[in-house]
Order: sequence, then structure tokens, then C-alpha cells
Amino acid sequence: MTYDEILQQIAQYGCDNVCITGGEPLAQKRVFDFFTLLCDKGFKVSTETGGANDISPLDPRVMTVMDLKTPDSGEMDKNLYSNIDHLKIGDQVKFVICSRKDFDWAKMAIEQHAIANKCEVLFSPSYGQVEYQELAEWILRDKLKVRMQVQLHKIIWGEKTGV
Repeated sequence: MTYDEILQQIAQYGCDNVCITGGEPLAQKRVFDFFTLLCDKGFKVSTETGGANDISPLDPRVMTVMDLKTPDSGEMDKNLYSNIDHLKIGDQVKFVICSRKDFDWAKMAIEQHAIANKCEVLFSPSYGQVEYQELAEWILRDKLKVRMQVQLHKIIWGEKTGV
């Protein structure tokens, strides 16, 4: 699709907010120009990234939601820690918590990299691995300054793909 075709699709919804996600948006080099185009057209733009690709080329008007992969995700080696230096107020770092080990690691990473001083921190229980109440109790017990979120699409659609 061309940028114009995508803009036409967006116009059908009459929305002001556009989130570019799915797969890994930052792996598509042309997406950086599209972020700027959307911002220039007055959209409030965000992206969700797995954190393995450099976020520094992002237009500063784009709100970034970046994962930091935890030990039990099996993807920790993909974390590009230099991205933390490019986070700004209004951005978010998300940890998907698969276990108590992940929770403890995330607390350490937040402190070690002063993440909470740069942006908002999100903890999300891994669907089917950590119960919502359990993660909430860990957060409250440790008095963490994080926001818990759930994978709403999993609650609504379960394990369906392509929804």
C-alpha cells in the first residue's frame, strides 16, 4: 500500500490517534518517514516495539511503547539496551511478566537503568502464566511505581490470531 492508500484507510475511521504495531514496525525502514507524515498531518502517533530495533530515528512526536524482554520470555538477548537512552517523558517501557523471576528481574532493570525516571513503566502478566491478582499483589507488596495492564485482546479474543 502507498502512504496515500493507508491515509485513506485511516480517514474511514475518523480517528485522531494512530498506533503502528504488529510484527515489528521498526524493522520496516520506510516506517520512519510515515511516522513523520502522520505527525505532520496532526495525528497523535504511537508505536509498540519489541525493543530489538533502534528507536533513535523515531520522530520525537511519536510516543513509544517499548518492551524489555524478561528472562522467561526466552528473548532477552534481543533487548537493545541503548534504546533506554532515547526514551522520553510520555513514552512507556513494558515488561511482560511470565514468573516471579521475571518480576524480580524487571525490578532490578528498572532500578539499574533508572527507567522510571525517564518514562512510565508497565507490568503485564503473561497470559496463562501469571494470574492478574498475583501480579497485582506483588506490585502492591513491593510498592512499585508501575502501572499494571492486561493484554485486553487476549481477554476479548483469546488465542485467536489475525483479529
